[in-house]
Amino acid sequence: MITGIAGFGGSHLADYLLTLDGMEIVGVGLPTDRLDNVEHILPQICVQRLDLGVYADVVALLREVRPDHIYHLAAQASVPRAWADPEATLCNNIVAQLNVLRACVEMDLKARILVVGSADEHGLIPEEEMRENSGIGEDAPLRPANPYAVSKIAQDYLGLQYHLSHDLHIVRVRPFNHIGPRQGLGFVVPDFCQQIAAIEAGEREPIMRVGNLEARRDISDVRDVVRGYYLALTRGKAGQVYNIGSGQAHAIRDILDRLLDMSRVAINVEPDPERMRPSDVPIMVCDNQRFVNDTGWQPTIALETSLRDALDDWRSRVTVNVRRDERLCD
Repeated sequence: MITGIAGFGGSHLADYLLTLDGMEIVGVGLPTDRLDNVEHILPQICVQRLDLGVYADVVALLREVRPDHIYHLAAQASVPRAWADPEATLCNNIVAQLNVLRACVEMDLKARILVVGSADEHGLIPEEEMRENSGIGEDAPLRPANPYAVSKIAQDYLGLQYHLSHDLHIVRVRPFNHIGPRQGLGFVVPDFCQQIAAIEAGEREPIMRVGNLEARRDISDVRDVVRGYYLALTRGKAGQVYNIGSGQAHAIRDILDRLLDMSRVAINVEPDPERMRPSDVPIMVCDNQRFVNDTGWQPTIALETSLRDALDDWRSRVTVNVRRDERLCD
């Protein structure tokens, strides 16, 4: 069972699991979720539409499905949206997971459960501390710098508490930044790609509006990360927490330059104060040794490939919109 299957990570996780033998996949999404991201695999999966915030509905679903593995990806994952409405982010992310865990206890369901946190939990790590420790390890202090990070810490420790209190087989992961096709706006790479694609299509002037370009981030391909989710749940230790990331930091300016090199037209860059966050961590790089040692995971997809695939995805979306507008004009 994959909660949040219609989202970025959930859809790619479903793609990966379908390449394995003997997998039956039940996806969970809100009644209002669009299914574009999983349209290509709908004949191979079962999608249940419900609000995980309604406990009775969660119990009914788990009684019907009785999954062996639960990948809990459903969450409000946009930091800008969390700043705009912190209450909704906290309530949504915490209560949905709480209901899944409570229902498993009530039913005595012996499923393996993956709780997906975030590298944002680590927050404001001093740069000298990161250099001394070759990146951010799982035992680094948690210094949340935004409301989304607080919600993810709550999910993380809620998973630990239910493992310790109820002996649920729960593995927790903190993925660092990951990119690829299907990622929605509100994140740096899709925001860049959408602007480039729109400029190439003649939908906007050839000016890129950007936020902080000096920040450095550990960036992996979503397809590597979801493979890591599977390995965490099947090879990881119950109760453990794992950081998932490449172990390399890339400046946002370098990401932008690589994408501009892929552009089919000349584009100017201008700073946009509205894209500056109230709190932005200068550098985040993952120490992934615990995860590598316990699961054997390694990233396999090059950054250049991830960026090109993400840009091509947005080009296809913009092309569809242009063709739709042309039909309306006709």
